[in-house]
Amino acid sequence: MDTFKTLTPAGMERDSFLAAFGGIYEHSRWIAEQVWDGGLDGSHNTVAGLHAAMQEQIDIAGHEPQLALLRAHPDLAGKLAVSGQLTRESTGEQASAGLDQCSADEFAAFQLLNDRYKQKFGFPFILAVKGRSRAEILDNFRLRVDLDPVDEFAEALSQVHQIALLRLNDL
Repeated sequence: MDTFKTLTPAGMERDSFLAAFGGIYEHSRWIAEQVWDGGLDGSHNTVAGLHAAMQEQIDIAGHEPQLALLRAHPDLAGKLAVSGQLTRESTGEQASAGLDQCSADEFAAFQLLNDRYKQKFGFPFILAVKGRSRAEILDNFRLRVDLDPVDEFAEALSQVHQIALLRLNDL
């Protein structure tokens, strides 16, 4: 279904809108703020409509805000997850893929890949993990760590948008 069950974004007050949608993009409330500031209408009362408006704000923001958005994401099966410091959304997403149940070997592989990836690209590996297995995530990680930086930047943004769409659908 493409409409929100109980939410009508265009009819919400600013504070309510930001409380509901400010966390759709990880630690990047500015996206929801800019969507609100741009004005809401009935087209924003659907998942697709609100997602498109949020994605547009990121697309027009330029490289530096996009890079900050990517850097706002946690490592997969990383130190924040181990210490319980992920957002509620990220905790649920990583747990749904079993990343909270990694074997010692899997955890070590994630740590090595996280370090290698961040060293190469300057932001953490981002993948919409919902519905994926740990093995599938590790395979994807191993493939993407060797991509060209320009291509990987675009892929990481694409994954961020997929995560946001999943989060909106969950609402």
